Amino acid sequence: MEMMKVEIISKEIIKPSSPTPHELRNLKGSFLDQLAPTTYIPIILFYQPKSGHDFDQAKNRLKKSLQQTLNRFYPLAGSVKEDHFIDCNDKGVEFYEARSACNLSQVLQHFNLEILNQFLPFEPLGTHEVLLAVKYNVFECGGVAIGVCFSHRIADGASATTFLGAWSATSRGESDEDHVCPKFDVATYFPPKDLPWGMGDIKVTKEKIVTRRLVFDKSSIAALKEKASSTRVEAVSALIWKRLIAINKSKPAPAIVHVAVHAVNLRPRMVPPLPTHSFGNLWYFAMAVLSPLDHQLDHDDDRTLSIKLSHVIKEIDGDYVKKLQSDEFPDTLMKAVEVCSMGDEELYKFTSWCRFPLYEVDFGWGEPTWACCPSMPFKNLVVLTSTRDGHGIEATVNILEEDAVVFDRDEELLPFVSWKIAE
Repeated sequence: MEMMKVEIISKEIIKPSSPTPHELRNLKGSFLDQLAPTTYIPIILFYQPKSGHDFDQAKNRLKKSLQQTLNRFYPLAGSVKEDHFIDCNDKGVEFYEARSACNLSQVLQHFNLEILNQFLPFEPLGTHEVLLAVKYNVFECGGVAIGVCFSHRIADGASATTFLGAWSATSRGESDEDHVCPKFDVATYFPPKDLPWGMGDIKVTKEKIVTRRLVFDKSSIAALKEKASSTRVEAVSALIWKRLIAINKSKPAPAIVHVAVHAVNLRPRMVPPLPTHSFGNLWYFAMAVLSPLDHQLDHDDDRTLSIKLSHVIKEIDGDYVKKLQSDEFPDTLMKAVEVCSMGDEELYKFTSWCRFPLYEVDFGWGEPTWACCPSMPFKNLVVLTSTRDGHGIEATVNILEEDAVVFDRDEELLPFVSWKIAE
């Protein structure tokens, strides 16, 4: 697909329709917010053309409902302070309107990161003052794409999805009684700490990163689960980890230690569990380490890697979370710093959005035909999302350009991939 042009028609600031009360103006950041990367979470929702769709009316409805939703999600309209506080000053969020010089079908037929990123308000790695930005894209065919960027300083993927669900419900005209009332009390569970090192800034490699999209259907996932004796997310993660390790080991100077870092949602693991609409960064990482001390992997290495992942993920239970809430620094955090300072390790980062209801985000013109998190150019970052039918998994894999040559023809990976596009 040739490069297409997305023209920005307008840009404005949307503020809450009612001022935030004075007693809610100063929101303390949590320990988990301190660990979050200083990037934006990108999400794009694509919608098929709808007969009789009035784009100006839809735009105005989006803006009005956004104003109303920001009354409840007021920190998103604020500003981050240096001391990990959010000034809930109603400064507002950015809202862009854009026109795309192509049909939606042309975009859906290809997975082209450069094109997808044009539907976002801005580059997720950039530095911006706002905590939330929205881009309303209209295609020539009448299709629509809603691109959003959430600051990771204040929200995780679950929080972003909660906001989209609440905003779309307001746009559909649901009553106040049906609205989600988010909780902004993460700091009461995870008070901020004086960190002895800088956290949150992700190192961006100077090497060329490319993105691959892999789709695993229901039958492929069933085969992987049986082979690995694990959950579907762990099975897919283990397979991708295994193949990326194989690529690294084929190099002249391979890493000695291979570390899989998997993000874990803490809400259901706390005692008692926190509501799904608890807003903020409520995730921590599980870290599986494959070192020379491990036995040489053989034909059963799929199961070995999945067991390693499953073990460290299950370790993050109610007792583990209590340790995170204490004044002490978690052992895993100290271990991560130690491992990452060795200089002979390779990191593989995984995050799963498979249970997030992105395909339920209906602004009044139907559910999305495709929801994606166009991944960011970080080496060995893998983002897992559910397919529209809920049975499959899409994996967005970011790897070095030189590694993609091997990855694209991997005979142990391709049999499990039902549909793959690489551009």
